[in-house]
Amino acid sequence: MSLSQSKKPLLRVLDGETLTPPPFWLMRQAGRYLPEYRALRERAPDFLEFCYTPDLAVEATLQPLRRFDMDAAILFSDILVVPHALGQPVSFEEGIGPVLEAVRDLDDLRRLNSGRPEEVLGPVYETVATLKGTLPDKTALIGFAGAPWTLATYMVEGRGGTDHGHVKNWAYRDAEGFGELIGLLTASVTAHLSRQIESGADVVQLFDSWAGVLAETQFRRWVLEPTAEIVRHLKDKHPEARVIGFPRGAGALYGDYADATGVDVIAIDEAVPAVWAADTLQRGRAVQGNLSNLALVNGGQTLADETHRILGALGGGPFIFNLGHGVLPGTPPENVARLASLIRGWGP
Repeated sequence: MSLSQSKKPLLRVLDGETLTPPPFWLMRQAGRYLPEYRALRERAPDFLEFCYTPDLAVEATLQPLRRFDMDAAILFSDILVVPHALGQPVSFEEGIGPVLEAVRDLDDLRRLNSGRPEEVLGPVYETVATLKGTLPDKTALIGFAGAPWTLATYMVEGRGGTDHGHVKNWAYRDAEGFGELIGLLTASVTAHLSRQIESGADVVQLFDSWAGVLAETQFRRWVLEPTAEIVRHLKDKHPEARVIGFPRGAGALYGDYADATGVDVIAIDEAVPAVWAADTLQRGRAVQGNLSNLALVNGGQTLADETHRILGALGGGPFIFNLGHGVLPGTPPENVARLASLIRGWGP
């Protein structure tokens, strides 16, 4: 590890240190809540074009750091670049979100053109490399991808916000066929994260946003097993690779996820009791989380109380302060500045 890396607070926590105050960054810390981001987006109205334009993606990544001096920058991109690179039509519609041409069976899956991911995703790796040469020595660079189950959910449902009926039915009805989709995504996500690491990412995060919709046996098959395979391959190829896992909504299965997947950090959603996380998850690994994004929206004394509660519960071990989900578009930037101040000023 280089001298500059050894000084990065987030990486010190990943190595098992307890820092006071802890490092912090926020999921979706770059985005629509910042006026400078909204102005930047006008230069590329098509969201995927925005993600694939390195100059714009670099600027979007850096904007929150200038305001709030987080301890990490997370690559500005989207989890759906992987399905798009596999040949699935993906668009982002105002007021709706992502819309995909649904893959509902093996015939649909085999019609995908899976031979061009490197060509499509090359600009993403260029963005990572540029950021690596731009960030201050103390600031870690986080790459990311969607986990196979969550990507499969979008690919099969055709959008977010559904009851997940199509994807869960396929997984039950034809586990072997659905396993082909998961296998393709596992290999694609591994390759995508590996290239981000090679391009300069210090850490990568796996977002499994829909992990919590599965029954236990399905969770083990479609969340735990693919995630463990990705982590194993990454660490085989990149022994210094550090992986944050975020199985949102996993509930009582968070402990199994932490033990079975090999992730270095377990990111928890806002429903996870912080004291339980300290007692159960923080032994032997770092924990990341888990302020409610609505507490951040509302600010005031609630924000202060919730921030201090989480710091009090988890700040005695390896800990990265974050949200339990991403920053909401209506979040006042001054509330994020207040949160940064609360964290920086905290001490046991």
